[in-house]
Amino acid sequence: MILDNTHIFFAAAMLLLYSGALNGQSSISGLVIDAERQKPLEKATVFVQETGQSLESDKAGRFELSSSSGEKVTLTVFAEGYTTRVLEVNTQEKDFLEIAVSPLSIDIETVEVQVAAGNYGLRRLRNVEGTAIYAAKKSEVIELENALGNLAANNARELYKGVAGLNVWENDGGGLQLAIGARGLDPNRTSNFNTRQNGYDISADALGYPESYYTPPAQALQRIEVVRGAASLQYGTQFGGLLNFVFKKGPEDKPFEFTSENTYGSFGLFNTFNSIGGTKGRANYYGFYQYKRGDGWRSNSGFSQHTAYANVNVKATEKLDIGLEFTHMNYLAQQAGGLVDFEFETDARQSKRERNWFQVDWNLAALTLDYRLSDRTRINLRNFLLVAGRDALGELGPINRPDPGRERDLITGQYRNFGTEARMLHRYSLNGQYSTFLLGARFYRGLTRNRQGDANDGSGPDFSFLNPEDLERSDYEFPSRNLAFFAENLFNLSPRLSLTPGVRLEYIRTASDGYYKQRVFSGGQVIFEQRLEDAQVNERSFLLMGLGLGYQFKQGLEAYANFSQNYRAINFSDLAVVNPNLVVDSLLQDERGYNADIGLRGTLLENRLRFDLSAFYLRYNDRIGLSEITVPDPIAIERQVAYRTNIGDARVLGLEAYAEADLWRLAFGEKAIPSLSLFVNLSHLRGEYVSGQRQFVGNEVELIPPISIKTGLSFRRKGLRLGYLYTYVRRHYSDATNAEFVANATRGLIPSYSVMDASASYEFSRFRLQAGANNLLDAAYFTRRATGYPGPGIIPAEGRRFYVGVRVRI
Repeated sequence: MILDNTHIFFAAAMLLLYSGALNGQSSISGLVIDAERQKPLEKATVFVQETGQSLESDKAGRFELSSSSGEKVTLTVFAEGYTTRVLEVNTQEKDFLEIAVSPLSIDIETVEVQVAAGNYGLRRLRNVEGTAIYAAKKSEVIELENALGNLAANNARELYKGVAGLNVWENDGGGLQLAIGARGLDPNRTSNFNTRQNGYDISADALGYPESYYTPPAQALQRIEVVRGAASLQYGTQFGGLLNFVFKKGPEDKPFEFTSENTYGSFGLFNTFNSIGGTKGRANYYGFYQYKRGDGWRSNSGFSQHTAYANVNVKATEKLDIGLEFTHMNYLAQQAGGLVDFEFETDARQSKRERNWFQVDWNLAALTLDYRLSDRTRINLRNFLLVAGRDALGELGPINRPDPGRERDLITGQYRNFGTEARMLHRYSLNGQYSTFLLGARFYRGLTRNRQGDANDGSGPDFSFLNPEDLERSDYEFPSRNLAFFAENLFNLSPRLSLTPGVRLEYIRTASDGYYKQRVFSGGQVIFEQRLEDAQVNERSFLLMGLGLGYQFKQGLEAYANFSQNYRAINFSDLAVVNPNLVVDSLLQDERGYNADIGLRGTLLENRLRFDLSAFYLRYNDRIGLSEITVPDPIAIERQVAYRTNIGDARVLGLEAYAEADLWRLAFGEKAIPSLSLFVNLSHLRGEYVSGQRQFVGNEVELIPPISIKTGLSFRRKGLRLGYLYTYVRRHYSDATNAEFVANATRGLIPSYSVMDASASYEFSRFRLQAGANNLLDAAYFTRRATGYPGPGIIPAEGRRFYVGVRVRI
């Protein structure tokens, strides 16, 4: 990769922004012991809440921390399988501590998520958190309390900058829909992840239509948990793994707190986020309301969104916690449509569609029960309900033809889903080591209704069918049912070696019931129409297995490896949509395969360098992708369109690397107060079709950037934080034919692109000021080609934009 002089100059200028000074410090040393055995405890984490500094105790249980002299500090001490201790220490009165922690407490989740993250707010999940096992799995946790970036716009490029190997599609400037994929999986509406909120499903239909039209606002989140494909045993069968949004909770030390954050940005962006929370008696509560609007960078791309959330957690008894929460989100967005290649090169901001609209209405409810049978055993039950809908209205014809001004196409989807998931986590002693057993069960029932027909020929957002009793294209119901049992066991075979086998037994039933119409046109008029009734049922049961292996070479340095089988059921809803740019194979088959990882992660140089280096192999059999097919055309007799079918068996190999170093402390020692951190996130992927349809064997797998790089700097001194991010993604294909260009732009190359972002914040008293710029050099690029909405065609990414905001907390 070669950068031009402008990029080099700008990057160098950003580096010069960072400077700092030193403050004197004293040290605190101590010993962590097992309260029952009265023996030193190795690898206990000691965290200073005021400075964010943390380290682990050595083999003798000892630790030494630097702290500001003459001040009280708050230490948090915890270890895998032990209670958490929080204590205040006066550095002038005591400089050596003996801290005893009791074994086998499993209620450490709240404190753990506040510690052990670097300056970029990134850490990994611990071996056991809550009622889940993550030992030897590839995982990342993005902490958002002090995150830099355009959170008001849910800017995924900044939010997920520390997660290697992600392909981010940029569909809109408001962050209305998240579109990310890992390891060559389709990013469209994050459909290859099991997407959850506080541990329960939020997608349209986890089986029949696993697309996420709702994205929680980043300002409401405490953290985002990402677990790669090896999560399939606990969180469903999908190849991508788990994506879990964890909301904030009300403060535990005050009955009421109010936070208001308002952000203004380019192109009419306004976002107001207001939350309340607190603890009164046995109840903790948190809620927020968000309103966001914008005019969009392109013409015909304005939007308006409302989101509300309420959560109450009650400690009913010493052993039982009950939680109840509700989420509502709705938005209306105008869609500017796509462009063909030469139009993008000429003017990426232009729009050829002014009659396309999209609206979403999302309602989620959940009831959770958390019961502690003992210090060793915990049971968690999550019940969740989704009542939602989405409507797409507009002209779906090829983008290389003008809008004919005829009746618009309307596609409506209604989703009514219910699920329950139960987990039991038990810790026990085996051969002198603490091991953990997890047993779970899940029941899920979904019902999707998908309708498609003509709407009026106007230009406004009128989501009404002209003939609702006899639709021109299709009317289907898609009931689905899922029953699963899963189990994992973390065996700590020695203080260094762990083994985690797992199994998942799955039953899936998907069905379709409805009709579609075959229509023949001549001169723009229907000359033949036939209504075809259609009913199908598909039942299958199967067993998935996995295995994880972890080894601690020394304190803070771990090798890990895992293997997990995967399965992805076809979506009946894909078969029901009539799209002039896409034909779907009616004989689509389910996809099967597996993920395997091997890696090394940890900290070096006294916690000044954090890293995670790994390699993976993904086998994807009967992979569904885009080919091409010839169809009749009323204007040109026939034309080529995208054809969605089982392409063949694919393999994807990759290297994923993340490293973060505090340059200031590396240069001047641990006692240096300012923090200047550099991070590098790199992935190198290679995907190839190895069998299947002959014309595709040897082709590159689509949607896989061979090289992705994210790197940046973060400076922190007291309340001031500055951040700089550089992103580079290499060119890659968007379909299995490896087409470089097609006339309607629905398939072809995604060219290489690079983008820069900068952000700053200053916090004092109850206030936080923030500002930033996205796409600093106003690069013209795009990340996707769409076969349907929000296209079809090339969807340009937004140009340079600025934002400012203020937060006040009372």
